[in-house]
Amino acid sequence: MSVFASNQSPLRVGFRVFWGTFSAWNSLFTEAAQFASTPGRDRLISISHSAESMDGVVTVWFWDQS
Repeated sequence: MSVFASNQSPLRVGFRVFWGTFSAWNSLFTEAAQFASTPGRDRLISISHSAESMDGVVTVWFWDQS
């Protein structure tokens, strides 16, 4: 199944990963949230996160036209 933008360009799933430590989680989530605002509401797929010990990862998933 293909996903097309209004101009019929194929879209692909893109992502950006943000890493941080427990002490910097506020900055980690702030940076991820700022980036998640850039693709636009209609192109944002999801935001996921994971933590192990003192390390955290946030991944922003979006539809990418490039």
